[in-house]
Amino acid sequence: MSAETKSNIDSCIGKVFKAYRKKHHLTQDKMAEKLDISEKYISRLENGNSGVKLETLVNYMNILGIAPNVVFHDLIKNEDLKFQLDLSYKIGELSEKKLKFLDLFITHLKDL
Repeated sequence: MSAETKSNIDSCIGKVFKAYRKKHHLTQDKMAEKLDISEKYISRLENGNSGVKLETLVNYMNILGIAPNVVFHDLIKNEDLKFQLDLSYKIGELSEKKLKFLDLFITHLKDL
């Protein structure tokens, strides 16, 4: 398994940032305002031309509701971890009623 390059990591994270910003109908200017960073930095991040600071990453995730599995999905190569990520995607697509049932089921399953 080959190691990910900084450039590929920056590019993957930037694509997620851009997609979620657009999903929330925010301009780069509005996103920069919410994050208290420059619009130019937003552009560099989204285009994969700059690495993201940990503080900025966490703030992006909180503001736009981006789950960690979404941010890192395309970068994870470990098969066991990919399976868990894919499972979390499926869980995220369930209705609230089904999520409550699944939570109850898992709680009982752990007790077996």
